[in-house]
Amino acid sequence: MSLFVQSIGSSSSGNAYLIAGGSTRILLDAGLSAKRIKEGMAECGVRPEDVQAMLLTHEHIDHVRSVATMAKSCAGARIIASRGTVLSSDKFERIPDERMELVEAQTERRIGDFRIRTFALSHDAAEPIGYSITDGEEQVTIATDTGVVTDEIFEEIRTADKLVLESNHEERILEMGPYPYSVKRRILSDHGHLSKVSTGIALAHVLEQRQREGRRPPHILLAHLSSKNNTPTQALLTVRNILDENDFRLGRDYEMGVAARTVSVPLR
Repeated sequence: MSLFVQSIGSSSSGNAYLIAGGSTRILLDAGLSAKRIKEGMAECGVRPEDVQAMLLTHEHIDHVRSVATMAKSCAGARIIASRGTVLSSDKFERIPDERMELVEAQTERRIGDFRIRTFALSHDAAEPIGYSITDGEEQVTIATDTGVVTDEIFEEIRTADKLVLESNHEERILEMGPYPYSVKRRILSDHGHLSKVSTGIALAHVLEQRQREGRRPPHILLAHLSSKNNTPTQALLTVRNILDENDFRLGRDYEMGVAARTVSVPLR
């Protein structure tokens, strides 16, 4: 069985991903409009009633904007999030308690054909968590909204066959841009967002470790790009240049794409 991943939309304005394999369908984050999320699902032939679970990473609006509406549409889905996430947002108030499942980092659970493992992110949210999803053959890991790649995060992205990884901003553009100083400091902090250079360096370490372990080349999707401090072309070129400098070649050692802001992009 091969896991299918579709970015329905990913940026600082809103995020949602669909993961499918076998008979299992999962929605990760609901930070876009419910209309757009349903359109993205329909492009993959998935109906809301097909979704078994919704996974939420943290309470920021670009990740939970439509969680209540989508929970109503995905009537049979379990809603999975950390306690900190749920308590820090009123978006969960209309979801019945019996449908909520509170999780912590470093735990595992089964949903349909998938085993799901959680891990802590380094972000300015109450209790942010990332997710690794495996069907026993392939692993998908989604790690965005983190200011640094901790040892815990590295262990997850190192073993991912399909990886969605943040490549949020260009530091120089951010520093010279119009954001208030406090916002710039927040983004650049260890609890902010990964720059594209940090992403490239982390991926070089990942590929080095994977080659040492004899793992197959991963498929990577750069995600959660800032609309003001980055572009898809800049993100891809910077990360590729860093990997080239470390003798890792696109098409030989890895495959890579970039998630779009409002257009669906599959991770193949």
